[in-house]
Amino acid sequence: MKEILGLEAVTKEYGQGDIKVFALKDVSMSVNQGDFLALAGPSGSGKTTMLNLIGGLDRPTHGKVEVDGVDISRLSGGALSRLRLHKIGFVFQAYNLIPVLTAYENAEYVLMLQGASVKERKRKIMSLLKEVGLDGKENRYPRELSGGQQQRVAIARAIAAEPALVLADEPTANVDSKTAKALLDLMERLNTEKGITFIFSTHDPAVMDRARKLVHLKDGKIEEIEEKESKTREPNAD
Repeated sequence: MKEILGLEAVTKEYGQGDIKVFALKDVSMSVNQGDFLALAGPSGSGKTTMLNLIGGLDRPTHGKVEVDGVDISRLSGGALSRLRLHKIGFVFQAYNLIPVLTAYENAEYVLMLQGASVKERKRKIMSLLKEVGLDGKENRYPRELSGGQQQRVAIARAIAAEPALVLADEPTANVDSKTAKALLDLMERLNTEKGITFIFSTHDPAVMDRARKLVHLKDGKIEEIEEKESKTREPNAD
């Protein structure tokens, strides 16, 4: 199985001199292509910090973060932006959709930045919006969509460029339990059918239950990595 992510002795500290706070301390782990993984732990355990380091939104104080074989902790700002654009998809807790763009325009935004043609963008995005259950809603603005529908647009945007990795920060936090289940069903299906690697940070027991690998964090350290049995599902099963 191909390794898609590797953390090697990663430490992230804040503060100066004698006053230092460790958000992460000497963390090492690997993630394989096709993993469906959740980072779990109490507030302050280091989940969001780890997700930000994996996504290149922050840099480690010490250690190495490799995404698809590239040490992102050593990249320049421009190179890091390009890697994020092509290799990493983000699903944020607060959706982070652009309010003046329609569902279609939000979902196609990354492809537009990549320079994909209008024809290619239309082919991909219309298919994706149908796949995430938003067929017929492509011209609606975020304010005209429910929380669950906005999160579906965010998922479509995250996977449009077929990234190596999708990072989801508390993706079920702002939706009801029924919508959360539907979103998890969707992401699990995308993982199973398309082999997309998902990493969640979460407090949600439902997300932890679905994850096939569970990384328990406490005080900036990995307490345990729990490997679960793969759920047997037929490809294209509904």
